[in-house]
Amino acid sequence: MTTDQADPAEPAALREAFAVDDDGGASALGWEAVRAFEAKHGVVLPEPYRTFVAEVSGGPSQGPPEYGLVGLVESAAEQHLGRPFPLTEGWVWEEDDGPYEDPDAVIGQVVHDGSLVLGTEGCGMDWHLVVTGPHRGRIWLVTGEGALPFGAGFAGWVKHWADGNNWFESSASVGSFGSFGSE
Repeated sequence: MTTDQADPAEPAALREAFAVDDDGGASALGWEAVRAFEAKHGVVLPEPYRTFVAEVSGGPSQGPPEYGLVGLVESAAEQHLGRPFPLTEGWVWEEDDGPYEDPDAVIGQVVHDGSLVLGTEGCGMDWHLVVTGPHRGRIWLVTGEGALPFGAGFAGWVKHWADGNNWFESSASVGSFGSFGSE
């Protein structure tokens, strides 16, 4: 997965997945707005999400996730994008404090640092796109119980949804969504 340059086929696949049919990307933010957002927050968005919001759509109301994709500006509300996302592997903090002296502080960092909130499945289950740190470009599911990485970046996550796959039963899901609360 490259996060620095969009595969030329990805914007077309994303446009199709979200059923964006406006000519010329009228619902897209445009490159000037994306670059201004990046300058304001001190980050460069990972591809293909960057090209998606610039050329395809700034936040379609249909999923993923369940309640639709959040717009770029809204996705950054209450986030500290310039700080690195703190995790490199899943952590179910409801069951284990992990190796952290102050787990509550780290949980706050997981929720607010280095990621955009793409949207919610409801019940406190939010999808994040990591924009800084070792997992830049990866999708994570962050819940009240813990956080787990999804097995792909933005394009793979959208494809998984567009193909009608269940988030919680697929081998494409990283970690094991089934392990939330079952261990």
